[in-house]
Amino acid sequence: MSEVRIAAEPRTAFGKGAARKIRRADKVPAVLYGHGIDPKHLTLPGHEVLLALRTPNVLIRLEGDGVDELALPKGVQRDPIKGFVEHVDLLLVKRGEKVTVEIPVTTVGDVNSDGLLDQQLVQIAVEAEATHIPTGIEVDVEGLEIGTVITAAQLRLPQGSTLAADPEAVILQVINKPVEVLEAAEEGAAAEAPAAEGETAEASAE
Repeated sequence: MSEVRIAAEPRTAFGKGAARKIRRADKVPAVLYGHGIDPKHLTLPGHEVLLALRTPNVLIRLEGDGVDELALPKGVQRDPIKGFVEHVDLLLVKRGEKVTVEIPVTTVGDVNSDGLLDQQLVQIAVEAEATHIPTGIEVDVEGLEIGTVITAAQLRLPQGSTLAADPEAVILQVINKPVEVLEAAEEGAAAEAPAAEGETAEASAE
């Protein structure tokens, strides 16, 4: 995993008023903690933070006056309306150490046409080396039959990572399609049939 370098400034003013002033300057208040150190209060550039957070579990290299650390975002507060970042909690990490993170679970392929995919978990907790966090896990569901259940223990984890969640947790299952879905499909097929017959009749008349 590549590092995103972000300039960090020590922060000495606290409270809601100070935080609002920081945000008006298009910056973000942050706290760096971990490894038994006293929390470091920082100010980060807002735009760079927003871009970095688009990558799940992004590894951030903090650089600035008295700061040269690697960190993972562990808590992000956003404005509920405008969506900008209001505050970030950062966990100090070291090269070679293991961390527990949530990574996305995605599917590829289509289940049997008679079934419906029910994905119950879209993220799963894994333990991985801090500088080699996997981007996600893909599950091939092509042709899976009704009644198939895939648990966390059955996931093919990326190399170097281990499962940190309940191995019996259900990730996805293939269920029967609801009656209304089947009825809608049948109605659609019935509506297409007369149109197709009409086109055949017109072709014959020509």
